Amino acid sequence: MPKPYSESCDQNKDPILMIISPLLSAHLKVLEIGTGTGQHAIYFAENMPHLKWYTSDCAPYLDGIRLWLDEAALSNTVSPFELNVSTSQWPEFEVDAIFTANTLHIMPFADVANFFSGVGELLESGGSLLIYGPFNYNGLYTSESNERFDHWLKSRDPLSGIKHFEEINTLANKNRLQLIMDYELPANNRILHFSKK
Repeated sequence: MPKPYSESCDQNKDPILMIISPLLSAHLKVLEIGTGTGQHAIYFAENMPHLKWYTSDCAPYLDGIRLWLDEAALSNTVSPFELNVSTSQWPEFEVDAIFTANTLHIMPFADVANFFSGVGELLESGGSLLIYGPFNYNGLYTSESNERFDHWLKSRDPLSGIKHFEEINTLANKNRLQLIMDYELPANNRILHFSKK
């Protein structure tokens, strides 16, 4: 099979790296939830060689991720394992950071709640959670393009869609995660940085 490819990963990798690189400078082990194609994992692991980068996703994506990892042959990436936030057994290893990109708006809200519950259990005290993607604020879209994107998402799956920042922050707080910073990125996306209490 050919390697999967996402154009948006190429477009957003540098803005994301600019934000997360200093935030992860004192961390050692990162779990990426929803690794997707594997492009982000390779790029970030290359540019932050002090990190051990663990990859995970739902079963249909694992073979594609392996193609990217095998070709890059980096010493600090780990072969992907299956992780569905609502049905899979979460890993029991220790990580001090968790990263996810463009996943929460694809999930039903129940899955988002399970995501935060799992992260809260897995992440050690002082660890970081970094979430990249679009969010609504005060019940409003941040742009017309996000509104169109949300309608498109819901046309494919009525349970999906751009999530509200306030609801995300409430779920985080319930799971001992405190918002440290909300970063604005290009194309009406954000990075939310939470720390485990």
